[in-house]
Amino acid sequence: VQLQASGGGLVEAGGSLRLSCAASGSIFSFNFMGWYRQAPGKQRELVALIVRSGTTNYADSVKGRFTISADNAKNTVYLQMNSLKPEDTAVYSCNAFYAGMHYWGKGTQVTVSS
Repeated sequence: VQLQASGGGLVEAGGSLRLSCAASGSIFSFNFMGWYRQAPGKQRELVALIVRSGTTNYADSVKGRFTISADNAKNTVYLQMNSLKPEDTAVYSCNAFYAGMHYWGKGTQVTVSS
């Protein structure tokens, strides 16, 4: 399983970005996929998760601002990020859980200026 994340960049506070995570295989076969982030000096944290059934889960800090979605036809998971805040600045990585293993893609930097 290979995951390729893209869509990061520099945005002003209040702005929006959409991250994409393209998988090498059928994402429908994955138990779940998620977006994690790690800011400098902080531990990696779960941002959003989508289960194969379509159920989603979000960190409290992003509820109401971020939306995770999946396009099975494109084998891609998205993270729509609205109302971005400087504290959202981090490296964002996508993750897939499949056949008992976690797979990680290379992260993409998101920087939110105040």
